[in-house]
Amino acid sequence: MALTLRSPTSFISKTLKPSHKPTNSDEPTSLISFVSLPKPSFTASSSCRLRAVQVRASANDLNPVPAERLHPESKAVRAAHSVSTRVPVYVMLPLDTIFKGNDGKGAVNRARALNASMMALRSAGVEGIMADVWWGLVERDGPMKYDWEGYSELVRMAERNGLKMQMVMSFHQCGGNVGDSCSIPLPPWVLEEMSRDPDIVYTDRSGRRNPEYISLGCDELPVLRGRTPIQVYSDYMRSFRDRFSDYLGNVIVEIQVGMGPCGELRYPSYPESNGTWKFPGIGEFQCYDKYMKASLQASAIAAGHSEWGKGGPHDAGQYNQFPEDTGFFKREGTWNTEYGQFFLSWYSDKLLQHGDRILTAADSIFSSTGAKLSAKVAGIHWHYRTRSHAAELTAGYYNTRNRDGYIPIAKMLAKRGVVMNFTCMEMKDEQQPGHAGCAPELLVEQVKKAASSAGVELAGENALERYDEAAYAKVLETSRSETGMGLSAFTYLRMNKRLFEEANWRQFVSFVKAMGEGGRKITLPRCDSSQSDLYVGFVNKEKRKPEPEAAAAL
Repeated sequence: MALTLRSPTSFISKTLKPSHKPTNSDEPTSLISFVSLPKPSFTASSSCRLRAVQVRASANDLNPVPAERLHPESKAVRAAHSVSTRVPVYVMLPLDTIFKGNDGKGAVNRARALNASMMALRSAGVEGIMADVWWGLVERDGPMKYDWEGYSELVRMAERNGLKMQMVMSFHQCGGNVGDSCSIPLPPWVLEEMSRDPDIVYTDRSGRRNPEYISLGCDELPVLRGRTPIQVYSDYMRSFRDRFSDYLGNVIVEIQVGMGPCGELRYPSYPESNGTWKFPGIGEFQCYDKYMKASLQASAIAAGHSEWGKGGPHDAGQYNQFPEDTGFFKREGTWNTEYGQFFLSWYSDKLLQHGDRILTAADSIFSSTGAKLSAKVAGIHWHYRTRSHAAELTAGYYNTRNRDGYIPIAKMLAKRGVVMNFTCMEMKDEQQPGHAGCAPELLVEQVKKAASSAGVELAGENALERYDEAAYAKVLETSRSETGMGLSAFTYLRMNKRLFEEANWRQFVSFVKAMGEGGRKITLPRCDSSQSDLYVGFVNKEKRKPEPEAAAAL
């Protein structure tokens, strides 16, 4: 028997129609069907694939590449978060959920379909949703001219559907990275400043500029019409706080503070736009704008080696090379010399200082609101099995065979009580191509230990869109908290048409249920899986009363 969720105002009489013509494939489906089928189970699926990996690696590919990470074991201590075994699940909304409407104001894209999708998520036991609050949309009309209208509508919709919200202060552009399905550049007035002074954006060794995010080299310089980038971000967050004060701490329970490309605390070392970088290239250092070069020169002089401050490593190679192709990253390369240690320390310290500046500002703004703060750290798992961990180094994570680069990050976040959000929770080592030296499972384990050691909450995300049983089972395994290193929350990437397809939706609902039980069970009891009433009971039978959480939406 198929159960169909239709419009909250007329879900019996007709199929929903979007409020305007869809713009891309991220459109939430306006007709969501659920089918009662035999009990699902999380077993390995032969059809699962990672979008960034074209072919599955064989066992022979992996065996010759030993893991080189020899970090000392971090003492496992229980993080400061609740000891509850329940792991709440959030779902990321489409990137273009908010757009500029015909009247010039922000509005919710495909609002009726989105509302129906929220109803379905809530009925499945999802805790809440995550939405990007794009700087390029909100402050597009000029400095300190904020348009919160679309987000106000979105927050009210989430409240009516009984969903909590994680809202991301997205100070980066959308477009040019994995999964970016639309283009949202930085505010026009910021782009004008970039045209006047190209050095306010990240720059690589060949002089290529990256407009995704403002260079941290000018964090404290008044390069944005008399204000520093940190001041601009602070004013933005303060305006957000004032506008949504009635929702912070109850509907809006978490503010994720963007601190780099894709909202992650890192350098844009592996940009996909225009084919600059392709997996699994090592990437390039981003320290060649005049502000970063001035900082490097000053640090080199202070270290008594002025010759080290003339630029980044000359032998670090190019975006798509492998570690052994370079003098810097090869097994016995420059990375492990006195100069290499100096440069990598400076490069990673600049990133940590950038994160601390923004989070200090965010903490002062949101500390009394009841909303948590979180920060996202990228899961750079390729070339992890090499000694230098080249791809992590170019991104700003000083993590090598003999140095743990995630403990300093975790300690910086712990100082402000900020949740550490980490990606690639769904990946397995065996699913990666052997030549890339990938080890996402080892990486996640290292990060979990670092978070536990620092006493910081750890939350997770999947790095790529996955709908298969194997991916869900891996997240469930990672989320377990018996050892004191579990996840405080998990955010699923992302809500779109494919999620609501019958088989995918069935797997997702089972996953949410299992996460709600602490990740200990990976199959549903027969009594819970033989009927769909548990998840869509409020639309299954007309004679049944709506569940309390959905009543406001009907």
